[in-house]
Amino acid sequence: MTESAPSGGYDLHTHSSRSDGTTMPAEIALEAAAIGLEGFALTDHDTMDGWDEAREAAAAAGIDFLPGIEITTKFRGRSRHLLGYGFRVADPELGAALTEVRESRIERAREMVRRVARDFAITWEDVIGDDDERTIGRPHIADALVAAGYVSDRSAAFAQVLYPGSPYYLGTHAIETDEAIRLLNRAGGAAVLAHPAAERQREPVSVADLSSLAKAGLRGVELEHPEHRADWVPPLRAAAAELGLLATGSSDYHGAGKPNRLGACRTTAETVARLREGLAQPR
Repeated sequence: MTESAPSGGYDLHTHSSRSDGTTMPAEIALEAAAIGLEGFALTDHDTMDGWDEAREAAAAAGIDFLPGIEITTKFRGRSRHLLGYGFRVADPELGAALTEVRESRIERAREMVRRVARDFAITWEDVIGDDDERTIGRPHIADALVAAGYVSDRSAAFAQVLYPGSPYYLGTHAIETDEAIRLLNRAGGAAVLAHPAAERQREPVSVADLSSLAKAGLRGVELEHPEHRADWVPPLRAAAAELGLLATGSSDYHGAGKPNRLGACRTTAETVARLREGLAQPR
């Protein structure tokens, strides 16, 4: 969190060591309480494994918890990430779709490690470490390259070795975004489009695409995010208001895995209360 960040509010986009963050779910809860957040959501990639730990730690720390996930999706041929909140874990359709995504991520990571190992001395065991239950992806390969001394940090690994188009890169299976929204809704959850104006993208999500996703049942859009390009946001903000979408703010915290600080961007308690309406698991 920057020194100027206000107290209060919620951070609705965080990652733990259950996917590609570097801190345990309980540690995120403790840090959230320490910086004055009212609550937070744990949104690990394609997994709910950290929910129980995060919920228990949040309760002990006296702050609120909203269970969530970040799902790998694509829309009209482009990668889009979707945040889902408060859905039924046991929903069979959503569960099957998430299992397929997770298995695909593992297969992709194994193949990328095989490619990287031709030129860099890393192994699959270096990537998974002592925890083979995490949702494995490019960040873990990046960490192995850092540990082996080939690059200085994750950002350098992505820029120099693991970037799309490199000989080591491989695409991954992704659910269609509009279908993922429908699956989340049928499972009693709420879908929010993640970082639609991130500077790393070639262009922001278009207003036309946002409108199509709203028709599919999108509940909100993450308009405040540390990686957003400022001049891309106003058209999306205006469209979100016209479409009746909730506007959220989140840090996309990954611990030491990214420079993003917990609570750097926040969502008001009023917006969180609206987001919770009708959720199968509001807490």
